Formats: sequence, C-alpha cells, structure tokens
Amino acid sequence: MTNEETARQVAQLLRIAADAINQAADKVAQIAEMENGQEVKANGNKQGPQLTLEDVRKVAADRSRQGFTDEVRSLIQKHGANNLSSVDAAQYSTLLKELEAIGHAG
Repeated sequence: MTNEETARQVAQLLRIAADAINQAADKVAQIAEMENGQEVKANGNKQGPQLTLEDVRKVAADRSRQGFTDEVRSLIQKHGANNLSSVDAAQYSTLLKELEAIGHAG
C-alpha cells in the first residue's frame, strides 16, 4: 500500500468518525432538551422550563458566597423587591441572567 492510498484510507476513516461524532452530539443535544423540560409547541416554537424561586435562589446564594452580596442585593432591589422571595416570578429569567453575569464582567 502506498502512502497515497494510506492517506486516502485515513481521510475516509476520519470522515466516518466525524459523522459518528456529529450524530452523537445531536443525540446529546436532544437528551439535554428533554431533560430541561423543553417542549416543542405545535407551531414549532420551543417553550423553556419555568424557572422557580429555588432556581434563582441557588445562583443568588452562590454569588453571595463568592463575595458579591451587595451586587445580589442591588439586583433584587432593581427588580422592585426587598428580598428574593418578593421578586415577581415573571422577572426570574431576567434576574437569573443578571445574577449569572456577576463576576464575569470584564
């Protein structure tokens, strides 16, 4: 077998491996969507899982433990509440994103 033939075989095997990896990645993404409770509506739009106070509380507590207590308190007040349990549930998604961004601003 020549070097050229070997190179062609290796290239073909790499293509097969790449296809297998792509298929595996697609399956993992499907599983993750199902585990996150995402459902596809009849019109094809995805509806994400409803956030709970506990979801937001976990991130807020984590940021507070990291030393960002004042920032967490400011965000809660920004959302019109004196404590986390008083934040309107409709604002959980926005608040969660803001909490997650604490400490990551550069």
